[in-house]
Amino acid sequence: MDAAQSFAPPPIETRLPKVGTTIFTVMSALAVEKNAVNLGQGFPDFDCDPRLADAVADAMRSSLNQYAPMAGNPELRRVVAQKIAETCGARYDWNHEITITAGATQAILTAVLAIVRPGDEVIVIEPAYDSYVPAIELAGGSAVPVPMDAQFRVPWKAVRAALGPRTRAILVNSPHNPSGTILREPDLRELESIAVEHGLFVVSDEVYEHMVYDDEPHQSVSRYPRLAERAFVISSFGKTFHVTGWKVGYCAAPAPLTAEFRKIHQYNVFSVNTPMQHGLAAYMRDPAPWRGLAAFYQRKRDLFRAGLAATRFRLLPCEGTYFQVVDYSAISDLSEVEFAKWLTAEIGVAAIPLSAFYGEPAENRTVRFCFAKADETLREALGRLARL
Repeated sequence: MDAAQSFAPPPIETRLPKVGTTIFTVMSALAVEKNAVNLGQGFPDFDCDPRLADAVADAMRSSLNQYAPMAGNPELRRVVAQKIAETCGARYDWNHEITITAGATQAILTAVLAIVRPGDEVIVIEPAYDSYVPAIELAGGSAVPVPMDAQFRVPWKAVRAALGPRTRAILVNSPHNPSGTILREPDLRELESIAVEHGLFVVSDEVYEHMVYDDEPHQSVSRYPRLAERAFVISSFGKTFHVTGWKVGYCAAPAPLTAEFRKIHQYNVFSVNTPMQHGLAAYMRDPAPWRGLAAFYQRKRDLFRAGLAATRFRLLPCEGTYFQVVDYSAISDLSEVEFAKWLTAEIGVAAIPLSAFYGEPAENRTVRFCFAKADETLREALGRLARL
């Protein structure tokens, strides 16, 4: 045995054997290669409010560049608690029940690690954002998928049927990525009934909370006291203020749950970017930006849907988020992945196949577009899609 062999590292037994290159990476690379309009990945192609950037720059110039408190900047936690009280009527103690996180994905992982033990099961509604199942598996648990129905509604009878003696939690997402549907009051009442009856935790991904359209209210888990007492409610400043690259979010949870959450949080990130927290706190003293977000994106939604109506796509409802799902059955018999690749290469517009949001293969001939784009970007995409 030569020296190189004797000092070779041991093989790694992967903890995520099913994880590889994501379809988001594949489609974005193809969009660049084909010079396509990228309506695949979910992020804006326009800048944030200059006042927010200035607030962060002011914090940097004021030497606010060292570690933030582990739980987050106190002023930012105060304004988050105030916002939740205004929008949901729920009272969270800013000091003991609000934690600033390194984005919503980190918050979801932290919440799951806080409550899930090896052998536990977590109900996941599919299609599902791609971080949910890996988070559960990293905690030693197993995801139990429950597919939405054909209208992308949660089939609560199927949820009840999926419960078992090892069920620990339910993970929900509203407004829902990728479908664009929302949970309404009857859904929350049924979730409440299930969670209370079976003694379950709830992890609620509400990153699109301020993007609910047509005068519908956002039905946050926080609105329902018996749900809120057992829930981690997670949101994202990145989604709300068009700064996804900042990776700053928050988790609201009752004090006992937050105490466990912070035990994990302090050892995986400890604290979050200090000047951005100060900048966000200063910017959020004016509630107008988040109050006006639904109208801002509804206008873009309506512009995009009006253009798509001239194509052979069948538009599915878009009740929230900045995603529009379409059925392409009248256009092609290709699988969702192959259709998305064809659309990118031949038509010049990138989309994401909904099959990517399922653990097991699912083919419904649907793809997802992101309309969080400048109007000129949307018009360019619509001009190309008009060929269909």
